[in-house]
Amino acid sequence: MPALTVKSLYKIFGGRADEAVRRLASGAPRAEALAGLPATAAVIDANFEVRPGEIFVVMGLSGSGKSTLIRMLNGLLRPTKGSVQVDGVELTTLKPAALRKLRREKISMVFQHFALMPHRTVLENAGYALEVAGLPKAERRERALEALRMVGLEEWADNLPHDLSGGMRQRVGLARALAAGTDILLMDEAFSALDPLIRREIQDQLLELQAELGKTIIFITHDLNEAMRLGDRIAVMRDGRIVQIGTAEEILTDPANDYVAQFVADVDRTRILTASSVMEKPHHVLDVSAGPRVAAKVLRESQTSVVYVTGPMKRFLGTVTEDEVLRALREGRQNLDGYVSTERVRTVTTDTTVADLFADCAESQHPVAVLDDRGRLAGVIPRITLLSALASATPDVASMVEESAEQPADQPDDKATDQPAQSEVELVAAKGEPA
Repeated sequence: MPALTVKSLYKIFGGRADEAVRRLASGAPRAEALAGLPATAAVIDANFEVRPGEIFVVMGLSGSGKSTLIRMLNGLLRPTKGSVQVDGVELTTLKPAALRKLRREKISMVFQHFALMPHRTVLENAGYALEVAGLPKAERRERALEALRMVGLEEWADNLPHDLSGGMRQRVGLARALAAGTDILLMDEAFSALDPLIRREIQDQLLELQAELGKTIIFITHDLNEAMRLGDRIAVMRDGRIVQIGTAEEILTDPANDYVAQFVADVDRTRILTASSVMEKPHHVLDVSAGPRVAAKVLRESQTSVVYVTGPMKRFLGTVTEDEVLRALREGRQNLDGYVSTERVRTVTTDTTVADLFADCAESQHPVAVLDDRGRLAGVIPRITLLSALASATPDVASMVEESAEQPADQPDDKATDQPAQSEVELVAAKGEPA
């Protein structure tokens, strides 16, 4: 079951709201649909699901409706029309007492401007939601201290908020949400008031906490880089409507319309795109149990100087080159055991960013091997493929690709450079006996 589900959600401020919804439902632009009506449409026909344990980012410029949307997700604003379900419970029809109970048990919120009480200590601020819930003082203190420890502020527990920097105050707000013990965190522009260095530090801390706690987080931001860095998935809003939902890679590589394309035009793609988006299918792969004659046949037919070798459960073991195949043939071996090496090829994971691939591609004698989370060979990345994938990103990369294209075709990435050795492999394999 999704942690949170939104269906056909509208929020209209002003008069004749039902008429405004009827007009907007036709898909007409907001200004055109509301012409002549004393109404303002903040959210229009929002539909999405948030999976348990994911960071779902809602991104948009000022006035796009993102802050209004998040306030409907915990009942601070009642929608004009539509449904909000939290763990299957319809939030929009709850009575006030039931809504307050759901907030205490299911949803916490971290605000943009800290919302700390200046006359209460850091510990008291962190445990305030527990105080409202009526928990005993000793339990409140224990849980609040644990939350402060998570955000690195345990030593500041007895200080007042004015003793803290802006970044530390925001961490108190985060600790208050964590102390409440809810599964869902709503974060409304939570880091936008911080300077860039502190902001990145808090982002790192949020990602570390998420890896440890696995909360469901709905994060509102107008900062594209922040959205790309934090979000498992991103919803892009414009004029009250969600115009695209997808991963950072999906939005970068396949924008839904010109607006999204322009929005992401200046993003550093090397920090977002991953190895999985640029890798090629590995065509010359053998099981370690295969004999050297099979390896020789693959080398001959694929015209490459290296074969990628896998073992049980398709786990990647390394590579075997034409020299090792020739040696195995001469020694009369029946399989490739003892000839496979990881020294000539670098490995990366499917989620390695393109920016982190350059050093590995430069230092690897052969195309870099891309492994999935089970250590299986998912793909390979030759140097020219990496450059080609980036050719449209910057003129400098495009010129590098053009220069590479002018080089001889027998590069070590793709072709064998020692043709006589290849011929010798074929000769020994054809004899069917050790040389």
